[in-house]
Amino acid sequence: DLNAGLIGEDMARTRRKEISQEADFYGAMDGASKFVRGDAIAGIIILFINLIGGLIVGVLQHNMDMSLAAKTYTLLAIGDGLVAQIPALVISTAAGVVVSRVSTDENIGEQLLGQLFKQPQVIMLTAAIVGMLGLIPGMPHVPFLLLAGGMLWLAFHLSQKTEQAADLQQASVETSPVITEASEASWEDVAQVDVLGLEVGYRLIALVDKAQDGDLLLRIKGIRKKFTQDIGFLPPSVHIRDNLDLRPNAYRITLKGVEIGSGEAYPHQFLAINPGNVTGVLVGTQTQDPAFGLPAVWIDAALREQAQVMGYTVVDPGTVVATHLSHLLSTRSAELLGRQEVQQLLEHLGKTAPKLVEDLVPKTLPLGVVQKVLQNLLDEGMHIRDMRTIVETLADNATRSQDAHQLTSWVRIALGPAIVQQFYPAAQELQVIGMDKELEHVLMQAMQASQNGMGIEPGLADTVLRESREAVQVQEQMGLPAVMLVPGPLRDLLARFLKRTVPNLRVISHDEVPDFKTIRVTAMVGGTL
Repeated sequence: DLNAGLIGEDMARTRRKEISQEADFYGAMDGASKFVRGDAIAGIIILFINLIGGLIVGVLQHNMDMSLAAKTYTLLAIGDGLVAQIPALVISTAAGVVVSRVSTDENIGEQLLGQLFKQPQVIMLTAAIVGMLGLIPGMPHVPFLLLAGGMLWLAFHLSQKTEQAADLQQASVETSPVITEASEASWEDVAQVDVLGLEVGYRLIALVDKAQDGDLLLRIKGIRKKFTQDIGFLPPSVHIRDNLDLRPNAYRITLKGVEIGSGEAYPHQFLAINPGNVTGVLVGTQTQDPAFGLPAVWIDAALREQAQVMGYTVVDPGTVVATHLSHLLSTRSAELLGRQEVQQLLEHLGKTAPKLVEDLVPKTLPLGVVQKVLQNLLDEGMHIRDMRTIVETLADNATRSQDAHQLTSWVRIALGPAIVQQFYPAAQELQVIGMDKELEHVLMQAMQASQNGMGIEPGLADTVLRESREAVQVQEQMGLPAVMLVPGPLRDLLARFLKRTVPNLRVISHDEVPDFKTIRVTAMVGGTL
């Protein structure tokens, strides 16, 4: 709960202390109960021995009748039992109090008095029992009734003190608004926005509650670890909280307080996702996969095996939320990289290459420029695990330009083999989308014009967008990655221009392709201008 942001550090310490005290108490009570039980069993056995022995002695030695012997020695055995058991009861009670004591800041005397005289109702109940014992014929009436009266007076006195304390507290609460109105605002009143947040409806609380076998917290820890290994930096913690304003089965994911994704999950059901080649239709609640938008249906657990046979991908509710969160972390990685994370990255690199980091920041480049370069790389789906190469390239070219986009282009050239391997892991031949030479020439002229205050012609922009979408569809139908190869000066312009319309298209330049790779154009952008 502390790691998830549900409670603060003070609350966590309080809960840990309470759990520790409960564990100590239950362990001590186990030993005390065994001690008291053994003493009680011994007393019962002694009572039966006295009864049987008394009957034998009375009938055989004193020639008594069976009834007279039973009456006489039963009374004697009961009297002897009372004389023996009352001190034993007192000793057992004292031993139980000492053994079951839980270690706190108070000594045993303060604990005993606090627990015995904390509740006036308990003392009243004890006084009633003692009073009834004093009314039994044959019992000493005066001592028992005096003791009961003393207990009643003590209970009444404690009850009066409790009421006075409650009245005093109520009076302080009633007068507190005056103090609050007069108090000044401080920086403690400023509530920081969580970088990453997950809000769930009340029916999804079981997914994040360990007491109800919820494993979403463990999944989120695994997601953050995998993100760190794949992308190259540690993302912020995910703060989880319930939100009664959401629908019972709804959840939403926030980035810096702004919703970036939402969906619904149904506990005790499964989401059957249609990958496109299923052989049947399932009965359930029709929906879409919140992460990738594929058609899906929520089904009961009894239909799980049937759905798998039909070709559906079946996942549980926790996996649905975790996959959605993982997908959003990957697509929003550039927004998660703040200056604090960049500083931590440089400090981590400085442990192995201190001179390299010292020569770059802040001597050559400000931290903000380094952050912008890394964000540009992440924004185009690249990882930043090779920080040594990135920092070395920035240090070599920082004297030539301080522009983040130009520095990003030089870093991409240095990372060219890694970029190509990301899209073509084991292929020697790169099957890419090409661009018509005439179109390249027109775009170069448009780019130069845009630097002078003019933009790209709308008709030309529509042509590039339309033919880029068509080329991507051709690549996907052939099972090839959607990668466009363009000249270096056009790469940054086209990457930013096509990002919103064709988000799954990656644009690389000729300079980023290693010399040992061959290129084959499988689709072409260019034609009617």
